[in-house]
Amino acid sequence: MLHYIISALVAFIALEHIYILYMEMFAWETLGKKTFKGAMPDELFKPTKTLAGNQGLYNGFLAAGLIWCLLISDPQWQANVALFFLSCISIAGIYGAMTASKKIFYVQALPALITIAIILYAIMG
Repeated sequence: MLHYIISALVAFIALEHIYILYMEMFAWETLGKKTFKGAMPDELFKPTKTLAGNQGLYNGFLAAGLIWCLLISDPQWQANVALFFLSCISIAGIYGAMTASKKIFYVQALPALITIAIILYAIMG
């Protein structure tokens, strides 16, 4: 049962990062403005479009890593790969909360940290 919960959380986080990829690479001047309303002036979205696209690509790699871990049949390797990518997401989310918007902690870092805790519980429990 715990395996299904972990898989569902990993899949949710992967989907979240696919959405972030889309927003940052293809909808920065529309969805990006709505998402980061108040975090930066509207006139900065156009000149930062390329930079946001680069960030979006990195989010796509994080999503790909999480999707890859769901396809690994060995439980230990699956957990190792998931922990690596979830740790990357947690660190990025904490940094984003410190530098851009506190909301990033709750949207990105917290789900990853919760999933890490559940994986570690499953491994040690």
